[in-house]
Amino acid sequence: MTKITNRRGLLGLGMAGGLVFAAPVFARDTRKPGADEAAAPPEQLMRGHAILARVLLIYENGLRRAGQGEDIDPAVFARAAEITKRFIHDHQEKVEEELVFARFKKAGRMVEIIGVLSSQHAAGAKLTDKILAAAPQARNKEPREAMGRDVQALSAMYRPHMAREATDVFPTLRHLVTADEYAEIADEMMKRERQAVGADGFEKVAKQVAEVEQVIGIQDIGVFTPKS
Repeated sequence: MTKITNRRGLLGLGMAGGLVFAAPVFARDTRKPGADEAAAPPEQLMRGHAILARVLLIYENGLRRAGQGEDIDPAVFARAAEITKRFIHDHQEKVEEELVFARFKKAGRMVEIIGVLSSQHAAGAKLTDKILAAAPQARNKEPREAMGRDVQALSAMYRPHMAREATDVFPTLRHLVTADEYAEIADEMMKRERQAVGADGFEKVAKQVAEVEQVIGIQDIGVFTPKS
């Protein structure tokens, strides 16, 4: 088993999902009754937002420190981008478009903003592909700086994107569907998540992100607390 023991120990990181991870950073050994029930659609999608927010922190901290001369393993950026592509773009955003955005279009509600959000999904996928292509050359200044510009663009777009979905789109969904339809959307989302990333898929993806965070020393959120 690959054991990550220090900030530069990301040896063995793969690009095709074949990475062997270290022991779980956090345990989810017990579940309360009913814990396997499908979470509400907004909760499922906002968990994806949280994964993306953590990836952005990996990008930003890794690039900042690499720019200051620290030897950051390029696999840090590559793995973060691969997780984003597989879980966010290829899975969650497609689910959101097909199961949530489609409801708004059918009802003729918030059509303009839904169109913008959809186009941002496409733009985000393109930026992630560029980051993924540039990541292996992250030790070289020019490719790293180009990747940094793509990361800045990704962050500048997705932070308002996620906020607007949380404050405007998700609360409105409850007014567009019946209680049964809402439950059906939740069940279908959970089904697709299992198909995309397996049982306990979100927990597995969160652990993968935590492994990358550990390599660059940001797994402890206390590092983000102001010192004064």
